[in-house]
Amino acid sequence: MIQTEALIIGAGPVGLFQAFQLGLQDIRCHVVDALPQVGGQCVKLYANKPIYDIPGIALCTGQELIDQLQQQVKPFAPQFHLQELVSDLKATEDGQWHVQTDKGTQFKAATVFIAAGVGAFVKRGLNLPGFDELLGKQIFHSAPSPSSFKGQHLIVLGDNDAALEACAHWREGTDAAASVTLVHRRDQFQAAHQAIEDMRQACANKTMRFVAGQPSGLIQANDQLTGLEILNAQGDTEVLPANALLLCLGISPKLGPLSDWGLAMERKQLPVNTETYATEARGIFAIGDINTYPGKKKLILCGFHEATLAAFGASALLRPDQKTLLQYTTTSTHLHKLLGVS
Repeated sequence: MIQTEALIIGAGPVGLFQAFQLGLQDIRCHVVDALPQVGGQCVKLYANKPIYDIPGIALCTGQELIDQLQQQVKPFAPQFHLQELVSDLKATEDGQWHVQTDKGTQFKAATVFIAAGVGAFVKRGLNLPGFDELLGKQIFHSAPSPSSFKGQHLIVLGDNDAALEACAHWREGTDAAASVTLVHRRDQFQAAHQAIEDMRQACANKTMRFVAGQPSGLIQANDQLTGLEILNAQGDTEVLPANALLLCLGISPKLGPLSDWGLAMERKQLPVNTETYATEARGIFAIGDINTYPGKKKLILCGFHEATLAAFGASALLRPDQKTLLQYTTTSTHLHKLLGVS
């Protein structure tokens, strides 16, 4: 059991800035995120795309913003728990919160900050019978080893750079698959131009195959994957031989267990008091896209404002006998000491 004054659920830009603002209040925290790296939607959906509306920064990419926020929060050394999905949150008898992740990590937190955006980002799967049983055995989100698909009939699903790179890797070399087939619902791709050209040339050279279609069934024999049934572009059912599927379908946000935590919700969002961005549950705050209030705007800069007031609210809650003062990083020697600057 990890005891902490503050636990942040979500390591996107607003969650990172929340950790910084808590640090200015001399509150240390732990941060949990379902993704394998910090950054949330900023990194997964627009890492290399421009952002123009961050105050004082005329232009930065999503990844650059996350890099700067990580540098900013460094003096407060938040403890990150990545690739862990918060599965349970419930009140304890002494007025704190017991939080558990799907990896079994347990926290006892005096305050909890939900900065989960529109939900935890999870890898897209297939809504087909047998998928869950085959996942990790013959269906994968990434190759378990460099020779995982050697000699296998491999189908790659997706239209992005990762899908085309996987096809290039597995169609040649000493660990090449017996065959490589790329499947996507249409003959259009969200990938680099050169990668698309290389894929088309490989199809022309018959070192791989592209089939336009939508997966409609998993073909099995003796509990082993033998093929993928698709509805092709002509509207006909077609079975492609396969003993391995590699999914490069990107990620999607899922509200997931949050809806089971017993917190008051409105249209899958958490209502908050805009004085402190506290929810109706004492000690739980909600910031960023997950919250709702009159006039709410889903902007990163609005999330930064919410995180600032939530930190003041947490300080007042954690230290009721101390007056929470407004101090400025420009002049406060106390804040300079916390930040480690002279």
